[in-house]
Amino acid sequence: MTARVPSPVPPTGATAASARARARAAVEGAWGAAGERPSEEDLIDLSLVVSEMVTNAIRHGGGLTGFEVTVERDGVRLAVSDRSDAVPDGAYGVGGFPTTHGGNGYGWPLINRLAEEVTVRHRPRGGKTISARVPLRPALAQDPSGPGRARGGSDGVPSSSEDASAGRA
Repeated sequence: MTARVPSPVPPTGATAASARARARAAVEGAWGAAGERPSEEDLIDLSLVVSEMVTNAIRHGGGLTGFEVTVERDGVRLAVSDRSDAVPDGAYGVGGFPTTHGGNGYGWPLINRLAEEVTVRHRPRGGKTISARVPLRPALAQDPSGPGRARGGSDGVPSSSEDASAGRA
């Protein structure tokens, strides 16, 4: 399964929220077409990475000039382009969080912790494209009784109705 959602030139006013919505819709569409859905935890990680990458392009890169989502079987490749040629200081970090906050934010440590294969490529006519891959896993199958109820209560202890049906009331 591969689905590509390009946006070579975002409209004026493109935001992190609109990029998050587009990324999530692309993933849910591609996975839904295959009869699956990704884990909610991984979708949250995807949303955080998209937010940080797009916000960095807008705030520090002279503006967002491109956003692309490529959905793969086990992940999502993101490509965010901006006008700046500067490589961000934390782009190739190890993902650790700083012990003190120097006013630069936690975006790059988050990106490096949640994403794989982070690359920075200079564009021929100026600016750069930062790419990253966010892994996705299938959601776990839910028991028909609902979330947290696969065996008994949410803590795994049988509920009183289960005790009664087993003759232990």
